[in-house]
Amino acid sequence: MIPGAAYQAPAGLRNAHLQSLLATLPLRRPLVWRRAGSALAATCSEVLDAGAGVRLLAEHTPPAVASGRFAVLIHGWEGSAASLYMVSLAARLVRSGFRVVRLNLRDHGDSHHLNPGIFHSCRLDEVLGALLALQARFAEEPLHLAGFSLGGNFALRVAARAPAVGLRLAKVVAVCPVLDPRQTLAALDGAAPYRHYFLRKWRRSLERKRRVFPELYDFGPLGRFRSLREMTGYFVQHFTEFPDLDSYLRGYAITGDRLAGLEVPAELLLADDDPVIPVVDAAGLAPGSALTVHRSRYGGHCGFMQDWRLQGWLDGFVARAFGA
Repeated sequence: MIPGAAYQAPAGLRNAHLQSLLATLPLRRPLVWRRAGSALAATCSEVLDAGAGVRLLAEHTPPAVASGRFAVLIHGWEGSAASLYMVSLAARLVRSGFRVVRLNLRDHGDSHHLNPGIFHSCRLDEVLGALLALQARFAEEPLHLAGFSLGGNFALRVAARAPAVGLRLAKVVAVCPVLDPRQTLAALDGAAPYRHYFLRKWRRSLERKRRVFPELYDFGPLGRFRSLREMTGYFVQHFTEFPDLDSYLRGYAITGDRLAGLEVPAELLLADDDPVIPVVDAAGLAPGSALTVHRSRYGGHCGFMQDWRLQGWLDGFVARAFGA
C-alpha cells in the first residue's frame, strides 16, 4: 500500500461525513454542470447491447480534441451516469482528449424499462458485454475503466476477468470500492443516516421497476424493511439464483483470491475514514504486482473535496492514473 495518496484535506473539510455528503450535495450540481457545460452539450444517450438480450443505457461524449484514448466510468449503487462525481470526472477527461462513456448499471438512471430482470451486484457478465461492445466500436482507442464505490468493485472484477473474455484494458482505477460486501452492509446498517438514505433510494427504484413491469413484480409494502440486510435478504431469496444472503454477498466480494493473478494495471484508492468501506478489509486483498493500493487519511466515501469551492481532487487523481 502507498500511504497518503497525495490528498491533503483542507482545514474544516476533514470530517468524513461532510466529505461524503459534499460529493453528491445538490448545492454542488450547478457548479459541476457549469464546469462540464461543453462536455454535456456534446453528449448523447445510447443503449448498448450487452449480450443475452440485456440492454444498458450509457452517456457518450466524444473528445474535445481527439487523443485516441477512451474511458468508461461506472457509478456507485443507486447512483447513475448523471451523478456529480461521474459528470465532473467525465468533463475533466474529455478536456484531456478522452472519449468518455458513462455507463448506467441495470435499473440505474432512466433505464428501468430496458430489462425485465432486477439489478443485483453479481450481474458482472452484462457489464463485460457492454464493454466488449464498446471495444469493438472503438477498437483503435485504448480502453480505460474507472468506477466509484460499487462501480469500483465492478471495475476490479471486470479487470480480473478481462483477459479470459478478450477485453483489452489499458488501466483500471477504483475509488472507494466495496471490498467485502458483508462488512459494507454492516457499516451501512450501523449508521442511521446512511441506512435511511439507501433504503429510501432503493425503495424508489423498486417502485419504478414495479410500475414498468406490473405483471412481474408485487413487492408488497417496501416500508416493512427496517434494515438493508433484511431487505437484501428478501430480494436475494425471491429474485436471484443465490441460495442465501451470504452466498450472494460472497459472490461480489473482491477480497480473498478474487484479484489473484490480476494482469491489468489497476489503482485502488481508499480513505481511512470512509464510513461505508472499512479500510481494514483491504488486508484481505490478494497481493499482486498489477494492483497498487493508495490510502488517504481523509476523504470520506468518494469525497476527497479539494477546497470550499467544492472542486473534487478525484478528477485529477483518476486523470493522472490514466496518463492525462
